[in-house]
Amino acid sequence: MNAAFSTVMEFAPLAAALFCLVTLVLNKPMNGVHLAAVALVELGLLAFVVLAIVRLATGGHPAGGLLTFVFYLVGSPLVLPVAVVWGLMDRSRWSSAVVGVACLVVPVLIVRMNQVWSGA
Repeated sequence: MNAAFSTVMEFAPLAAALFCLVTLVLNKPMNGVHLAAVALVELGLLAFVVLAIVRLATGGHPAGGLLTFVFYLVGSPLVLPVAVVWGLMDRSRWSSAVVGVACLVVPVLIVRMNQVWSGA
């Protein structure tokens, strides 16, 4: 996978998670800024998915197993929308925590996809 883009996709969700943590400590519920941050991360994830599909279509193969990689690839863009729906249903300060935890899950998924791709 593209190392520079993977690095961006590991740190951007961490920045969004930090913002969510700050708003949690300030006792603020999820708002439009949270949604914008999540939308940017989600766009990055979708771009990551497209790059991975192109890489698979052009003959690249994950060393750690195609099925495992595909499951991570399909599951990763679903984490943030589910968290946003949950956060919109719960309008307390904990909605920020839900979105923050989801943002912490994304870099783990990206790292894991890179590990499966390289066979590490």
